[in-house]
Amino acid sequence: MDLLDTLTAKGLRGEVPTREEALAVLATTDDELLDVVAAAGKVRRRWFGRRVKLNYLVNLKSGLCPEDCSYCSQRLGSKAEILKYTWLKPDQAADAARAGVAGGAKRVCLVASGRGPTDRDIDRVTDTMAAIRDADPEVEICVCLGLLSDNQAERLKAAGADAYNHNLNTSEGTYGTITSTHTYADRVDTVQKAHGAGLSACSGLIAGMGESDEDLVDVVFALRELGSDSVPVNFLIPFEGTPLAKEWNLTPQRCLRILAMVRFVNPDTEVRIAGGREVHLRSMQPLGLHIANSIFLGDYLTSEGQAGQTDLDMIKDAGFDVEGAGEATLPRHRADVAEAAQTAGGCGSGASACGSAAPASVSASASACGSGGGCGPCGGHAHAAPEAAAPESADDELRGDLVKVRRRGAGTRLAPNA
Repeated sequence: MDLLDTLTAKGLRGEVPTREEALAVLATTDDELLDVVAAAGKVRRRWFGRRVKLNYLVNLKSGLCPEDCSYCSQRLGSKAEILKYTWLKPDQAADAARAGVAGGAKRVCLVASGRGPTDRDIDRVTDTMAAIRDADPEVEICVCLGLLSDNQAERLKAAGADAYNHNLNTSEGTYGTITSTHTYADRVDTVQKAHGAGLSACSGLIAGMGESDEDLVDVVFALRELGSDSVPVNFLIPFEGTPLAKEWNLTPQRCLRILAMVRFVNPDTEVRIAGGREVHLRSMQPLGLHIANSIFLGDYLTSEGQAGQTDLDMIKDAGFDVEGAGEATLPRHRADVAEAAQTAGGCGSGASACGSAAPASVSASASACGSGGGCGPCGGHAHAAPEAAAPESADDELRGDLVKVRRRGAGTRLAPNA
């Protein structure tokens, strides 16, 4: 297939496809699906080998959010019967993080619902990071607290945060249909603040909200231009009690095509299968590992994932290895740029962030987690949801039995799933 040969060749060189080529990936048929996975797999192995990075979520504050993001179970006016609690104490959060690290997680993602942190919230997170690092000085810490104000990213960096998550979620053109209490530009500004302070930028998307192929391609290219070092690909978890509860627009095949498109556009970037993989990929999750090089271990913010040991078994059975603490996630040329930015205190706040830089041998075209989604979909007065596309298969309609509210781990007396 000429398209896949072209995309594979570009990906192996670290080059980015055209927008038309990215759209063509989403338009491939089910008969071509394994060819698409195989092509994306070659690119994934070129830059990341057979390593899978494990990440672990700790929900520091659940529910009680004033934002109206339509997809989120923690949103203003949500009737989803999720856990609701205010800030965990540092030792409680450290205990939850320890479980994930013991299960093989290399990065701990600290998430709190809300529009954005106060200065007191930054102090809380600083204390929590210190408690986590007391137990494991080498663990990576990503923070996701919503929209950042001036100097907050610098404070988090100084306190030892490695990365900041803030997802763009969808295209600029459709953003206003899912949220009215903040804008797409607000989200871009926060990613730029984090990157400018020397934090690794973690920013991704949510698929399955009724968006078009063009919307998906738009947001993925926007993430590339922002220089996101890690791109979490979330698949909408349609919680009952939220405006998007009836949005069941994804099939496993559609999810794999989306992952492949993200990989081709971000050949040398960490691509993470985030929230919703168990709900939408289901028995085809192992195929996703041939495209993405990173997943979450165990549960999400407000929903349950599959058993942590099942995640580990899946990785082993598919012929992959869990990435060790001493192994660099990003390819050397990307890691060098990220380290230089951190040493220099960031690369500035421009949209052409440093994370997208590439070595001279790479074509110039290659250099091209909290409120409102956080590190994975969690979560009034919302705008109307986008018009839903028809489900690709009647079997995929309204599978509410697949959505399980988290009742264990952080904020409960039950052991975490890791």
